Amino acid sequence: MSRQDYGEPEQLDWNIHFKGKPDTNSPFYALTAMTWKYSYGSTVYRNRVEIKLKNEITIDKNRSWVKLDKVKSEEGRENLLHHEQGHVNIQYVLLMEADRVLKNRSYSVKNYKIQIADLANEISDYFDTMQKNYDEETEHGSNHKMQARWDEIISDKMEESKAASSSK
Repeated sequence: MSRQDYGEPEQLDWNIHFKGKPDTNSPFYALTAMTWKYSYGSTVYRNRVEIKLKNEITIDKNRSWVKLDKVKSEEGRENLLHHEQGHVNIQYVLLMEADRVLKNRSYSVKNYKIQIADLANEISDYFDTMQKNYDEETEHGSNHKMQARWDEIISDKMEESKAASSSK
């Protein structure tokens, strides 16, 4: 089974990734907008469906924004970027998990399209919830103790996903 190598998550940079116009109504100082896209080709072989998956995450630079004028200190800006990077790292785990889960299923010839779509929606919902929990528990990065805890959680999940995908 071929495996896509996803390398490392993209590293955020204020000047590169945050081109959007800040939402003045938002109480937050930054937003990292990302899109997960997947597509696949399928072949039916002896009543089994083989899929060739294409799976990618993009950071939408024109929808991502930051209010750097609200964050005066260099340390504050670094902390905020670190928090936003956590969102990217969570999406990176989504990418690897989606790869692993979607490729390693047996699909029925009759309704594999529905099965794949349902599975993709489940994965997406799980990670949307994780993103929300990350923001709530870290108070959008301002709770440093919880941020450190989440850094560990995300790091562990990245290691697990890498290990799981390299064992294939």
